[in-house]
Amino acid sequence: MNVTRGFTGRPRVHNPGLPPGQYDAGDEWPVLSAEVTPDLSPADWTFRVDGLVEQPRTWDWDEAHDLPSSAYEGDIHCVTSWSKFGVRFSGVSLDTFLAEARPHASATHAVAYAHTGYTTNLPLADLTGGRAWIVWEYDGKPLPAEHGGPARLLVPHLYFWKSAKWVAGLTLLDHDEPGFWEQNGYHARGNPWEEQRYAGD
Repeated sequence: MNVTRGFTGRPRVHNPGLPPGQYDAGDEWPVLSAEVTPDLSPADWTFRVDGLVEQPRTWDWDEAHDLPSSAYEGDIHCVTSWSKFGVRFSGVSLDTFLAEARPHASATHAVAYAHTGYTTNLPLADLTGGRAWIVWEYDGKPLPAEHGGPARLLVPHLYFWKSAKWVAGLTLLDHDEPGFWEQNGYHARGNPWEEQRYAGD
């Protein structure tokens, strides 16, 4: 069994689609959360974009669903060493929300925050250009609460702790501001292909 700085997992099988230190979870989707799963209904869910934007804006469930739909089909990777291939999420591209809020030129980073209080930081470049979504369906069905439903952030090219469950909003900043796991020793960005698991990787 390989051990990667505190993470243990299944024996590694060579797969060119797997980032270093990952295993294929197959049909499994492990449930990992820093917080207790909230009892959050679609009627109580909102999403807000604020900070360095021209037009701070909050969308409720119906308003978000009225936006043009978008889907992601591909792979996801968790820092705890599992990967899932060929997943399908549906929702709205984050570009659509940002276009309505109109970020200032000075905005370089964002803090994503959840209805539970969880936070994670991301470069704005990782959230734009068709690289991130707000999603509420998985494989054609409503996103389960334990996986972030009614809606979560999806940033599939980074480790999955960056894809904040139960997402409530984004605050745009002109600097990097560590979130929950980043304050507790995780990497500021979290690129799976560079094994950016911990600060200093």
